[in-house]
Amino acid sequence: MMLYKIGEKVSFLYEKGGGIIRKIDDQKMYWIEDETSFERPFKIEEIAKIHKENYDLDQFDDSYIAEDESLLQQRHFVKHENATGRRKAIEVWEIDLHIEELVESHASMSNHDILQKQMSEFRNFYKKANSKLIRKLIIIHGVGEGVLKSEIRDYLSKSDNVECHDADFREYGKGATEILIHYNV
Repeated sequence: MMLYKIGEKVSFLYEKGGGIIRKIDDQKMYWIEDETSFERPFKIEEIAKIHKENYDLDQFDDSYIAEDESLLQQRHFVKHENATGRRKAIEVWEIDLHIEELVESHASMSNHDILQKQMSEFRNFYKKANSKLIRKLIIIHGVGEGVLKSEIRDYLSKSDNVECHDADFREYGKGATEILIHYNV
């Protein structure tokens, strides 16, 4: 089972940067063209898929921003099997809380200011998802020291109808949380 395809954008898990998959060889090595246009081989466990549709290695592109520009989100659908064994598509919302994705420049911001901005964006995103009855959210918070991840999970622990756990490592790497919301509808 191959998780990645030629042409997909990936980031490197154990070093800074990313690139585009250019070929997959017989030894299951993924040849990635990096930011310097140099192709290098990586194992599947060394890369993670980038989910922005309009990813550009050379510059930031904000054309993927949803209709509400205060929230950086992506929507996609995944097949989900319910209790009766029937498969249906469920909507999944994602948000990337890396500060570089939220503000043009954070040079003058303290760590406290950065965390406050990230949590504000998360709370707005979460409230909007609740208002639309979205059941699954992916929060990309990065690895770092785990402060943002802890703050998010502490915020969610106050709700009885929410489950959260680390998102799929193969798809998001170590720095993402998956949230499942159970509504009483």
